[in-house]
Amino acid sequence: MGPWVKGIDAITLFVDDLAAAKAFYLEVFDLPLHYEDPNSAVFKFGETVINLLDVSHADELVAPAPVGSAADGARAVFTIAVDDVDAMCETLRARGVELLNGPMDRPWGIRTASFRDPGGLIWEIAK
Repeated sequence: MGPWVKGIDAITLFVDDLAAAKAFYLEVFDLPLHYEDPNSAVFKFGETVINLLDVSHADELVAPAPVGSAADGARAVFTIAVDDVDAMCETLRARGVELLNGPMDRPWGIRTASFRDPGGLIWEIAK
């Protein structure tokens, strides 16, 4: 029997302001909305879906574990491969994104830049 993990189908992100998060993902990532209901907005990143879920519905997914807040600080980074980090940074700036860092060459041999979405989640572009 081989590995049971075939890939990541979906990542659910808890967001405080669904409308703001949806608008940000539409504008910044330039992706169409894959699915939407009153509590979530779903975007397809290649074969993986990113589900933006209103934080008021997060408890039903994780209880009895507590739901963290954006004020707790960064706990993860989502990395997207791009062809040209510097050019993508210019595109992101034109879309109103404030970079946290970069573009910069990392000691492990890649060029990166990072930014934050409205819910405080960190996204990195890399080449």
